[in-house]
Amino acid sequence: MAAVGSAKSRVDQDESDSLMQLVGFKIADELFGVDILMVQEIIRSAPITPVPNSPEFVEGVINLRGDILPVIDLRKRLNLFTDDSEMEKTWILILDIGGRVSGFIVDLVTEVLKIDEGEIEHAPEIIVAGLENQYIRGVVDIAGELLILLDFNRILLLEEIKRLKKIGDTSKIAELS
Repeated sequence: MAAVGSAKSRVDQDESDSLMQLVGFKIADELFGVDILMVQEIIRSAPITPVPNSPEFVEGVINLRGDILPVIDLRKRLNLFTDDSEMEKTWILILDIGGRVSGFIVDLVTEVLKIDEGEIEHAPEIIVAGLENQYIRGVVDIAGELLILLDFNRILLLEEIKRLKKIGDTSKIAELS
């Protein structure tokens, strides 16, 4: 009998291994998701200090408890423009992407979702045409609405990451003087 019980617990463990938790968020009426393991925290809009000569999609930097973090407007990065009057009601997702912590501006954070990794499908070409397909990990049908799972490891190109690192370093130097 013990063998049956241990076999059942292995099956339960396999099922939980295939579950993925996502933080859902919206940009311009589109539903997106990010792996919850990347999310350090979610904050309401914070004062953003603009940085001269930064890429167009970089809004600036924020001081989060002594850490200077670059803040990227996902609306601009993904070319999903909306009415500017909505920009006052934003959230910032603080994500750890391979040891680099950055903020990403989104319109609305919806909820934490549990999905089976087997439900993630490749994005149809029509969706990929609107967004750079390198940013998309896949799509999931959530109660009749498509959720686009973003690959934040690919949102920024290598040279953009280097520029953001310089922005953070420059901001720290400016703070010290």
